[in-house]
Amino acid sequence: MPTTLTTPARYLVLLQFIIIPLYIGLFNWILVGTAYWQNWVTFAVATSVMVALSVSNYLINGVIVKGMRRDNPDPGQYMARTIRQFMTTATCSCLVFGTAFVIYQWISLPGFVPDPLRLALGVLFTIIVDAVVTVSYESIHNFGYWQQSRQEVDLLSKAQLQAQLDALRQQVNPHFLFNSLNSLISLIDEDPRQASTFAEELSTVYRYLLRSNECSLTSLANELAFIQSYYHLLKTRHGDALTLVTHVQPGADAYQLPPLTLQLLIENAVKHNVALPEQPLTISLVTVGNQLIVSNNLQPKLYRVISNGVGLSNILTRYQSLGSPQPIIEDDGQEFRVILPLL
Repeated sequence: MPTTLTTPARYLVLLQFIIIPLYIGLFNWILVGTAYWQNWVTFAVATSVMVALSVSNYLINGVIVKGMRRDNPDPGQYMARTIRQFMTTATCSCLVFGTAFVIYQWISLPGFVPDPLRLALGVLFTIIVDAVVTVSYESIHNFGYWQQSRQEVDLLSKAQLQAQLDALRQQVNPHFLFNSLNSLISLIDEDPRQASTFAEELSTVYRYLLRSNECSLTSLANELAFIQSYYHLLKTRHGDALTLVTHVQPGADAYQLPPLTLQLLIENAVKHNVALPEQPLTISLVTVGNQLIVSNNLQPKLYRVISNGVGLSNILTRYQSLGSPQPIIEDDGQEFRVILPLL
């Protein structure tokens, strides 16, 4: 029986153990006739001969297939490799199993009558079986290769996303700290008492920032509590020029989202928009079902703001790394909105 088994997979081994006995029985029945099933001596001798020939054919075809896959490893060569493999293994199998006809005649197997027609049918049967087995084995082999390649791609993709996420996380804390320290330095000269309060709030906020890097998700309740402290720092800097409006539906605070998401969006809004008493900047946090809409009125600064891309790219990367739906970003010229899925 022809075989192309080279992949150490359980389903290939199982297929081998199913096909070999079936092939031996049917081939001997074609070659010998009903005497194969009726005479125990004929059955034992013919089966033993075919088992020995099957082992030989297995080893020979195994070497052939291994060499072909080594010389043509590209999965794109599947069709050409399968055709060449079939032609080679079918020829080898026909020669190997064709010797059974000679052996049976030589040992005068009881009940065996040399018949060229039966030999031709046996060869045809061998070719058909070899074609089916070759296509099956090559398909299973390439499917396993495809699965392995896909897993490798997924792992590399996740590793790349995680590396990007880690890099972005490392940028967030220094960026926020730099801006906050600048504000603190200004307050020390202007209002020492307020500077002391600001320093305390900064300590609380930065403690949350450090803890947030340890988890991929946090509850909306925790994030909103942090935002209140963060908003206090911004309010100290901007006064009445900045307003934060929050509307959270009952029960919505149990949803989860990536930590620091709101901080990044609020910081992004303040960074790119004018916030003056005569032009106040209003930021809204509103939950609708399992979504959180973060919006602000658009009043872009006249001068170009240098951006390192930390804000929105960080959020998109975090959601992507979690395999969740991506945030929706909308800009109608009057209002900038980010619709965040709550997990």
